[in-house]
Amino acid sequence: MAADSTQTMNTIANEQAQVDALIARARIAQQRYALGADQARFDMAALAAAWALMEPARNEALSRQAVEQTGLGNVQDKMTKNHRKTLGLLRDIADVPTVGVIREQAELGLTEIARPIGVVGAVVPSTNPAATPANNVINALKCGNAIILSPSPKGVEVCAVLLDHIHAEFDKLGIDHDLVQMVPAPSSKVKTQRLMEAVDLIIVTGSQDNVRRAYESGTPAIGVGAGNATVIVDETADLAMAASRIAASKTFDNATSCSSENVVIVVRSVLEDFLKEMHAVGGRCLNEQQAEAVKSALFDQGHLNRHMIAKDIDVFLKVAGVDVAEPETARFVVLPGDAVGAAAPESGEKLSLALTLYVVDDFEAALEKTAEVLHFQGAGHSVGLHSRDDARARHLGETLPTCRIIVNQAHCFATGGSFENGLPFSLSMGCGSWGGNSIDSNLHYRHFMNITRIVRPIAAREPTVDEVFDQYWAVAGR
Repeated sequence: MAADSTQTMNTIANEQAQVDALIARARIAQQRYALGADQARFDMAALAAAWALMEPARNEALSRQAVEQTGLGNVQDKMTKNHRKTLGLLRDIADVPTVGVIREQAELGLTEIARPIGVVGAVVPSTNPAATPANNVINALKCGNAIILSPSPKGVEVCAVLLDHIHAEFDKLGIDHDLVQMVPAPSSKVKTQRLMEAVDLIIVTGSQDNVRRAYESGTPAIGVGAGNATVIVDETADLAMAASRIAASKTFDNATSCSSENVVIVVRSVLEDFLKEMHAVGGRCLNEQQAEAVKSALFDQGHLNRHMIAKDIDVFLKVAGVDVAEPETARFVVLPGDAVGAAAPESGEKLSLALTLYVVDDFEAALEKTAEVLHFQGAGHSVGLHSRDDARARHLGETLPTCRIIVNQAHCFATGGSFENGLPFSLSMGCGSWGGNSIDSNLHYRHFMNITRIVRPIAAREPTVDEVFDQYWAVAGR
C-alpha cells in the first residue's frame, strides 16, 4: 500500500510540474508580447489564430477529426460553426482598442488604460473542440495575454492539431509559440486543477463540475451555466416560421449546442396547426409508447446515453428501437411533456435530437411552465419566444430568471451572437447569479483585460442635503 501511495504522489507531482513548466514559459512569452506593444501586434496575433481555424482546408479537416474522435455532431455543421463564430468574433473586435489609453473623460478627470491579465487558462468542452478554444485564444491575444488550453479527454487530439495550425501562422509573423499552449495529453483532473490554481484567470465552458472547481480554485474565474433552452410558441406566432427556426436550431450539429432547444411550450389553441408545421420540417411527434422507449434508452440509469447524444437521427432512433412515420424526412423527435423535475428527465437538457413539448392554456400559463423548467435546470441561460406581441418579450425579461430572451429566432444561432442580432459572438454564455455565474453576458474580449484608471481632481460636485432628500421628504416628511 505504501508503495502504491508513493507512486500516486509521484504521478501527481509530475503532472503538476508539467503544468507549472507551461505556465512559466507562458509568463515569459506574455511579458515579451506585451512589452511596448501596439494595437497592430495584438490584432495580427488574433488574426493569425483565427486564420488557423478558418482556412477552409484546415476547417474541414478539424471538423472531420472532431466528429470522428468525439462522436458528437456532424462535419458540415461544425465547419459552419467554426467559420461563422470566428468570423463574427473578428467583426466584433476589429476596431476595439485594447492597448494603452482606451478612454478619456476629461469632465470627470478620468483616463482608462487597457492592461493584459497575464496568463489565461481555458477549460474547453468536447462539444466544440475547435471553435471554443479558438474563440478563447483570439480574445486572449487581442488583449495581450498568453493562454493555456485544457481540452476535454475526447477533444485533446483536435486541440493539438489546432495548436499546430496556430503555431504555423505564428511562424509567419515571428510570434512566440509559448503564447498559446495546451495541457499535454493525457488529460487529468490533476493537471486541470493545477492550471486553475496557477494562472491569472480561468475560463471554463462545459462541465458544471469544472465550473465549480474553477470558482473554488482561488483564481479569478469565469464559468458558464448549464443550458436547457426553453421556447414559448404563443397564439400570435407565425407557426410555419417558428417551426422552421426551431427545427434548424434543434438539428444543427446534432444538438451539441447548450443553446439548442430542449423544451417547447405551446399555447393550446394553436397546437394542432403547430404540430402540422413541425411535421413538415421533420419533427416527429411520438405517441406514449414510442416516447417511453426513447426515454428509457436516452436516460440510461440516470445518465444520458452516449450512443444517442449528438448522433444522427437514424442512429438515435435505432438505439431507441423506435420507428417513426416518414423516416426518410425525419430530423428530430418530439416527446410529450407532463411533469417537470428530476423524476421527469425529459424536462432537462438532452444534448440530442429530442425535444420535449408541453401544452398550456395561455401565455401566462406558458410563463409559469417556463419558470418551472428553469428552476429545475437552465436558470440564467436563455428563453425563446415566438410571438407577434413584443410586449410579451418585455414581460418575460422582467419576470423569468434568465439573462437572454431570444425573440423570433433560431435559438442556437442567436444566443451566442448572430449577424442578425446585437449580441457579441461567443460560445460561452454567462448565466448570472441565477446560474451560479460571475457574468451575465456572453463571454467576450472585455473579460480578458484589466483596466487601470488615472483619477485627477475636478471641480467639486457635492450636492446639498436638501437636493438629495427633497422628493423623499415630500412623501415621507422629515
